[in-house]
Formats: sequence, C-alpha cells, structure tokens
Amino acid sequence: MAITLKSHREITLMHQAGRILASILAELSTAARPGMTTRELDHLACRWIQEAGAEPVFLGYRGYPACLCTSVNDEVLHGIPGSRRLQAGDLLSLDLGLRFHGLVVDAAVTVIVGDSVHPEAARLITATEEAFWAGCAAAQPGNRVGDIGAAIEHVARRYGYAVIADYGGHGVGLGLHEEPSVPNTGPAGRGPLLRAGMTLAIEPMLTNGSGETVVRPDGWTVVTKDGGLATHYEHTVLVSETGPIVLTMAE
Repeated sequence: MAITLKSHREITLMHQAGRILASILAELSTAARPGMTTRELDHLACRWIQEAGAEPVFLGYRGYPACLCTSVNDEVLHGIPGSRRLQAGDLLSLDLGLRFHGLVVDAAVTVIVGDSVHPEAARLITATEEAFWAGCAAAQPGNRVGDIGAAIEHVARRYGYAVIADYGGHGVGLGLHEEPSVPNTGPAGRGPLLRAGMTLAIEPMLTNGSGETVVRPDGWTVVTKDGGLATHYEHTVLVSETGPIVLTMAE
C-alpha cells in the first residue's frame, strides 16, 4: 500500500476523532481501579465509543475480540480484556482506536492502578512519554522515518531502558495500519521521506528488561521474555509544514 497524504477534510475529521479518543482514554485511565476487571474496562470503552457516534476499530480486526487492549505489567501490547482483576500498583497500558466518519485514530497510555506508586514503574512511564515527544519532534517534513525511531531510541538509552524493537508505529487514517512502518529504533536518515499530510501513529514501547518478547498462546498478547515491566505511549500525529501536530490530545 502506498503512503497516503490526507486532505484538509480528512485531517479535520481525524482531529475531531482524536479529541473523542483522548477523552475516552482519560476516562478509562480514571476508571481503572483496584478490583476492576479488564473486561469491565473494555465494556466501558465500547459503550463510550458508541455514545460518541464513533466505531471501535480494534473489535473484529483480524479476529481481535475486544474494543480495547489492556496490557498489564510484563504485557507489552495486545492484551485481551478478560476476568483479570487489577491490583494496586499494576502497570496498565490502555490502547484504543476508533473510526469516526470513516477516519481512524489510534492512541495508548500507560497508568499505575490505584494509589500505590512504585518509583521504577513511574520512571519507566516518564521515559516512555519523553521518548514519544522526542520522536514526535522529529516528525518534520524533509526528515525520514528513521529519524523518529532514532530519537525514541536515544531517550530510552539515556534512561537505561530497552526499546521493544519488534513492534512499532505505523501510518493511520484511512485504515488502522497504513504505510509507512514507524520503528522505535534508528538509524537516523533512513526510511521513507516525511511529507506534509502524512498521519502517523508514533508509539514507543519500553521495558526495564532485555527488550525480547514472546506471544502468549492466545495469539495476541505480547509479553517481555524475561518478565520485565513494559510501558506503551502512543498518539496519532500529523506531519505538517509548520511541524508535527498531535491529533489525539484533549483540548
């Protein structure tokens, strides 16, 4: 599939969709309390997406059975909501996508459940969010996709964490996964040229372990091979002539 540049109308709709998604992710982050099951969070996500006049884009995608991905502690991404009850201090990654008037946006956040905050978990979240913003700043016309990954990797290494290199970001908008792939590692100066009108899901995933992963028998849930903690932070970003614009931020 070729890289698509989005029209002004499509960008406007994606921005509207992004505000909806940001609001729902914020509500889910607040709702995630000790004792709650991940399936209950998924039910909330499905309901709030529908109430907003949008559609869940994950549900049914290649057979995925939920609206939301809920990944806990050593789970990196694609965790399937179920009967697991959240505990105080759990690291919870919430990954959500929706379609609004035919346009797709995608975002993720990692939070600590409850009031018990482990310093290492908090530091890992901070590093992952900082890595996103470094990668986002590199999403400039004339740069290349590798510049985004190199910026992310630089922050991870500075904190002493490993990047989950087997997974990364992607183009998004007309569909959930479009070209180009957006790796979370360098080298800089490689990969497709960034042009105004591109919309990218930039999504660093970091761990305090080795960075190696395995997929559980459910065929979806990606976990760290060594049991290290994992975090995930993602936004849909527009490459514009005036610099990157995050489309999935609340106003």
